Amino acid sequence: MRTVIQRVTNASVAVPDEGYESSIGGGLLVLAAFIDEDTDEDVFWTAKKIAAMRIFDDESGVMNLSVRDVGGEILAISQFTLYASTVKGNRPSYIKAAKPDVAVPLYEKFLAALETELGKPVGRGIFGADMKVSLLNDGPVTIITDSKLKF
Repeated sequence: MRTVIQRVTNASVAVPDEGYESSIGGGLLVLAAFIDEDTDEDVFWTAKKIAAMRIFDDESGVMNLSVRDVGGEILAISQFTLYASTVKGNRPSYIKAAKPDVAVPLYEKFLAALETELGKPVGRGIFGADMKVSLLNDGPVTIITDSKLKF
């Protein structure tokens, strides 16, 4: 499981064709992708890591607080393109990304795990939809995690 985590002042996702919108104030925008080999362990490790990651400033201006510590929100969006392979040619290959029958249940478990770790509801996108994501990156702070590499 791979994520891109962005500390944000605000973020939103819209699916105009479906009249759907979700937004958050300060917190984290999390883009998440899955591969066929991902398990519940990957999902839970990643959710726990994100909720506890100390990337918010304390009173001394040092990144020493987590999204949980600051009462922040999370917006989690599925994004299979995080597993794009750009090794050959100029057209990325997405062959490594999990197909919906594997990815959707993992995404749903990830959302539930984030809500458990955060202690409140998490904003979300619609899996597979043509989503329009907006954010105001705070810092900027952008971090990548990969559950297979544990970074």
